[in-house]
Amino acid sequence: QVQLVESGGGLVQAGGSLRLSCAISGHTFSSYAMGWFRQAPGKEREFVAAISWSGGSTTYADSVKGRFTISRDNAKNTVYLHMNSLKPEDTAVYSCAARGGTYYYTYTRAYDYWGQGTQVTVSS
Repeated sequence: QVQLVESGGGLVQAGGSLRLSCAISGHTFSSYAMGWFRQAPGKEREFVAAISWSGGSTTYADSVKGRFTISRDNAKNTVYLHMNSLKPEDTAVYSCAARGGTYYYTYTRAYDYWGQGTQVTVSS
């Protein structure tokens, strides 16, 4: 059974940085494309970033482009989300997701497995 566990969330001031990690277990990590999504209170879950199985291709939501970077280390079975220049509107629960196959998608139903999420709070 595939399991995803996020870590690295917390409270940070506006303009600060955080790095989220998502460790996957239970299957060959390199067989999965990975994505990060977030959900703020009272809002729908939204796409943040995604990366192909090899790490050679990435995509980002317009709201985070230039500030966030997604990366992966297949040797460590881990995907990361580096978040810089954080804004209060980035406050949300961030979840990682995995889908079997080489390429990513930006919509939630494309993903097979989900982590529990980690809270990110950005104060103004």
